[in-house]
Amino acid sequence: MSKKKGHSELGGIMYSTNPDFEFNHEEELPAKIPNGQQILKVMLDKKNRSGKAVTLVTGFRGSGADLELLSKMLKVKCGVGGGVKYGEIFIQGDFREKVLSLLIKEGYNAKKAGG
Repeated sequence: MSKKKGHSELGGIMYSTNPDFEFNHEEELPAKIPNGQQILKVMLDKKNRSGKAVTLVTGFRGSGADLELLSKMLKVKCGVGGGVKYGEIFIQGDFREKVLSLLIKEGYNAKKAGG
């Protein structure tokens, strides 16, 4: 089953009267930003989670695959579950100190946020 392309995926082109028109869409990949230039914030969140705490890592800039790799590394090192949603990494439980030290060890400019 093929996925239809939406209006925004075609760069705003909806219809062309030119019979020879061919849309050439070159997707730009975000440039790999070095770990030392990324400022990540590590915080604890309990909102809309039935009172359960999760450790959030925000501020990552890069591809989704790189974000998934970082998330997997943090989950394995902490020994818990978690995932990626809306460009943020969430780790189940309060692992702020451990996640912060792991990120700094990997060369990220990580800071504790939110008290």
